[in-house]
Amino acid sequence: MKVTIIGAGLAGAEAAWQLAQRGIAVQLVEMRPQQMTPAHKTGDFAELVCSNSLRSDAIENAVGLLKEELRQLGSLIMEVADQNRVPAGGALAVDRHKFALTITQRLLEHPLIDVVREEVTSIPTEGIVIIASGPLTSSALSQAIGELTGTDYLYFYDAAAPIVDADSVDKSIAFWASRYDKGDADYLNCPMTEEEYNRFYEALTTAEVHPLKEFEKEIFFEGCMPIEVMARRGRETMTFGPLKPVGLRDPRTEKRPFAVVQLRKENLEGTMLNLVGFQTHLKWPEQKRVFSLIPGLGNAEFIRYGVMHRNTFINSPLLLAPTYQMKKQSRIFFAGQITGVEGYIESTSSGFLAGLNAARLVKGWEPLIFPAETAMGALANYITTADAKNFQPMNVNYGIFPSLPGKVKGKSMRQKAHSERALSKILEMKSQNF
Repeated sequence: MKVTIIGAGLAGAEAAWQLAQRGIAVQLVEMRPQQMTPAHKTGDFAELVCSNSLRSDAIENAVGLLKEELRQLGSLIMEVADQNRVPAGGALAVDRHKFALTITQRLLEHPLIDVVREEVTSIPTEGIVIIASGPLTSSALSQAIGELTGTDYLYFYDAAAPIVDADSVDKSIAFWASRYDKGDADYLNCPMTEEEYNRFYEALTTAEVHPLKEFEKEIFFEGCMPIEVMARRGRETMTFGPLKPVGLRDPRTEKRPFAVVQLRKENLEGTMLNLVGFQTHLKWPEQKRVFSLIPGLGNAEFIRYGVMHRNTFINSPLLLAPTYQMKKQSRIFFAGQITGVEGYIESTSSGFLAGLNAARLVKGWEPLIFPAETAMGALANYITTADAKNFQPMNVNYGIFPSLPGKVKGKSMRQKAHSERALSKILEMKSQNF
């Protein structure tokens, strides 16, 4: 049986390699260079379009841990990245041309991989399929995916608010409550005086923003407004929107604040909180500077910064199992950024698992669910268990890992404990000889 893979980006390339190395024939379909995306420049596989950095290489860092897991399990992307690395301090950066060229050559030369250069406009009705078409999926394929998943569960842009570590919020200022005390106290509220609000407003309206790419300019016409654009419409506009204070009282004063920024749980454990209504185009250093002016967030640790950009992705919590298979059609897998994982290495991880499990399906074996204590498993678990109503793409970070047993003091010690636990689990997985 031949497995069809749609898309030869990082996820598709990794999936193809994992299948072929397990003796499974692959048809790898890539539309480039016959049809280009607005961001790609070549027809090479695994082309890095935004940056040549694959981020931190330290295993105490969550993305560094994810790289190490992939290395230990035989990832093609990590092998070639290490071969083509360039000096970048503690980060792993690569010569992007040599990197993509090497990946392309390795896949083209593999006897079990048949490469087809054409646009896919419909999803095969038979056989095992991995859809790894990326954030810039073509219109025709997007339509086919919409028909497969239901158009209500297919999205075309990110509009993600920043996420902070819950432990880093100053609880002597912020307080848990819901408006008018209705229901549970589901929001952590950061109250502002008029003076604090004015200081925040001035910083927000003068902060530097990311320039919009031409193909992203339709985003704001979809009813999703960046917080800085809303602010520029008038000094008090935000106080009638996401910063409205009605129904809330500051426990310190027993009075209604001038404005309130609300934080909502991002995961069930409540270790991550997102800033409600704060989708933004601010540059990341500016987000740190400006949003730290919010009372209670002065020392907040930002797990993810807000983003707004073109990004085709599905509602994975509703549609996918942690094996990257569709819940209702187990022969169909999704991999890469279209699943809601965010980042080069995260896409590689999803491609690895989709390829591994597709191979197991061909052989009649049970698909594997990686432990959530591993970086690979934590990502798969997050995208399939997150709140489906507010699902947005996510980078790997320790906030999506299960809590450590006992109390581990200090951030560096917690990171070390997470990485040690994860790598021991990976050794257990390797012993299963998959």
